[in-house]
Amino acid sequence: MDLIKKQYRSETFISTSGLILLAFTTAFYSRILDYLGAPSLINFFHFFAIFFTCVFTLIKSKTKNPKAIEAIRNLITGLFLFFTVIVLSALLNKAGAINALLDFVLLAEPFLLILTMLALSLPKENFIKFRRWLTYFLFSHLFIAYAQKYIFRVDTWNTLYLEPSDRIQGVFFLSGAGHVVGASVSLTFGLYYLTSAQDKPLWLRITVALAATWLVIVADAKQVILAFMVAGVILFFLKFNNLKTFITYFLAGSTLGYAFWWCTQNLEAFRAYNTWSAPELYGSDGDATRLKTAAFRVVTSHYESILHWFLGLGPGHTVGRLGGWMLHQYKSLLEPLGSTTHQASIEVWAQVGKYYIGSRSSLFSPLFGWAGIWGDLGLLGLASYLYLGWLVWHYLCLEDISKFLLLTVVVFGFIFSQMEEPGYMLSIAAIIGLKWQESQFLEKS
Repeated sequence: MDLIKKQYRSETFISTSGLILLAFTTAFYSRILDYLGAPSLINFFHFFAIFFTCVFTLIKSKTKNPKAIEAIRNLITGLFLFFTVIVLSALLNKAGAINALLDFVLLAEPFLLILTMLALSLPKENFIKFRRWLTYFLFSHLFIAYAQKYIFRVDTWNTLYLEPSDRIQGVFFLSGAGHVVGASVSLTFGLYYLTSAQDKPLWLRITVALAATWLVIVADAKQVILAFMVAGVILFFLKFNNLKTFITYFLAGSTLGYAFWWCTQNLEAFRAYNTWSAPELYGSDGDATRLKTAAFRVVTSHYESILHWFLGLGPGHTVGRLGGWMLHQYKSLLEPLGSTTHQASIEVWAQVGKYYIGSRSSLFSPLFGWAGIWGDLGLLGLASYLYLGWLVWHYLCLEDISKFLLLTVVVFGFIFSQMEEPGYMLSIAAIIGLKWQESQFLEKS
């Protein structure tokens, strides 16, 4: 009987954990595979892989954890509500069915992975294998990024359209904002490895964290440092009820903040961060303020009914990743499937070209995550998406690292379209899922 149980556990690892890892790789490596010559469809395959893996794992799940079961039920309900809003928005605005489908999978994909992680019930030895493989994938990104910088020297190539520093993108090579996505993933991994790889020597964990941090500087991904700092400040203010933790975070945050400011004033590698320091860019009529809020003015100018306030202009019709890039980039693939576009996204792009700061930093971009959800799906879409985020916070973010990582997603949502970047969002979801799994083992021990 013990032999049968052991064999069953082994098969379970292959059929669930292995399938999750495979699905994760289809998103994580799709960009670089595309660059190496794979068909453009490779960028869409992960949607199917994640969805299939989620359904398969839920059907096969043997979990008896009441907290996990409750979280799964609520997340499924939340996803159904979110999908309903997308469908209603598509019907109101005569958006293509492919728009609705892609908008849902783009935004819901990380929650599908979270569902999968909740349903995954593994013995500890198989969980360790699962965590090890995921760590290998994240390490590979760090290695590839440094190889691009110091071995292949892609920043010196004359055949690439991006700025030299923007070409250091790791596994997200070669995409428009791949340097920001790559730096975000590396810094997220560095933080996770530093705090969670307790079985590894401290010097190794610190080295990995420093290497991940330096990659942010090398890639000139200024927004990543800002997002992590703001997320840290938010988490700090959430700690008022714990005096010891509050003081610890205050001292650590103040030290790091001062060190960062000193670097921007004294070290050449940090000089680029002074791009944001011009006071004239801000204020009610500053160029940064005008450009950042352009989407709100443009989108509302197209409202023809009170329903548009609640359901937006339709999935893929405004400034999310779908309407801002994908529908145009993959026009030859999606137009035959009935994809639709809207004048609003074109008008917002025109605003980007109107202001000189539009090309200086994506911090000033009006095409950012929260504006995209609101513009496409209205207040109901925004509320249903926030509800999904709250469920993850409530059920899975049981310690500060997970809370911090989820807060970085919230902050990135105000900067650019990173909330719809599969490689980044699935990395965050996988790490939060891992931290939750670890907490379950600690409860049992």
